[in-house]
Amino acid sequence: MSEQTGSNAYGGANRHHKPKPFAPIDFEPFAGGADPARVSEAAHLAAQALVRHGRDSDDPVITERLVRLTDEQGLEAIAEMWAESPARSLPGALWRLYALRAATVHDPERISVYFKAGKDTAQVSNVVAGAAEPPGAEEMKSMADAILSGAFDGEFDVALERSAAFCRVVALGQATLADGAEFSNEAHASKLTRSSHQLVKTAEDLEHAANAWRLGELD
Repeated sequence: MSEQTGSNAYGGANRHHKPKPFAPIDFEPFAGGADPARVSEAAHLAAQALVRHGRDSDDPVITERLVRLTDEQGLEAIAEMWAESPARSLPGALWRLYALRAATVHDPERISVYFKAGKDTAQVSNVVAGAAEPPGAEEMKSMADAILSGAFDGEFDVALERSAAFCRVVALGQATLADGAEFSNEAHASKLTRSSHQLVKTAEDLEHAANAWRLGELD
């Protein structure tokens, strides 16, 4: 889970095939192709329409359908439109919310290990993220669903802040585990450290987006 995007393998995928695995460290830039100005305009319009549709409805079925959008169509379906958007924009923020949920649902056991390793040190972020105790795999999936759901049936800025807090707890857990593995498995430690740094940047971007939303400046 980082501030960037998924793999090029997602680029031309069929909208209805089974979603591909998406791990927290798999965020890599997508290759560009179409006119950037038109892609950017389409990304912003789609993001605005999706958020408006979700927030204008009080139907929990619609909210659940929006939360599970990538379960049916694959993360690449929205990656093609939003992955290259600026991190501190509405489409960029939505991309991160969906990508973080996808990564968590794909491997909740691993995410729970990271979360447990970071939650006691990142106590404030742990509370803001709102994970149940003990934070096992099912709790991670439930929290990821609740955070994304809150973007549509709650306060959008709060959903962004909860997601940012989640990133900070996981990042701290990765850093802690990296320190413990530094001598026994240097390659694994380096990978964890790299992912931790990426997640901190993602948290900062989400926090900035939350503040921009409150000011009416997130577009």
